[in-house]
Amino acid sequence: EVQLVESGGGLVQAGGSLRLSCAASGFSFDGNAIGWFRQAPGKEREGVSCINSSDGRAYYADSVKGRFTISSDNAKNTVYLQMNSLKPEDTAVYYCAATRVRMYGGTWKMHSLYDYWGQGTQVTVSS
Repeated sequence: EVQLVESGGGLVQAGGSLRLSCAASGFSFDGNAIGWFRQAPGKEREGVSCINSSDGRAYYADSVKGRFTISSDNAKNTVYLQMNSLKPEDTAVYYCAATRVRMYGGTWKMHSLYDYWGQGTQVTVSS
């Protein structure tokens, strides 16, 4: 059974930082892609970032470029999302998702391409 477990969410003031983790069991990151998505109340789920674990190629939403960094530790089957300079508009439930296919700039935001999803972790940024 594949499980993805997110952690690291919490309450932080604007300008602060958090690091989210996504730990996988029953699924090897090696050669696959992991994405981070978020969903704020009343809004659709949106892609935040994605990394291809084979070569570390990463993609970011325009809204987080320069502030968020995704990384992968394949030996630990864990992907991280370092979030700096957080803004109130970053407040959302953050989900990690895994897929067995390589992602590209035109595909990584497509929810349907991800096979497995975590339960999410809440990130709240106060102003």
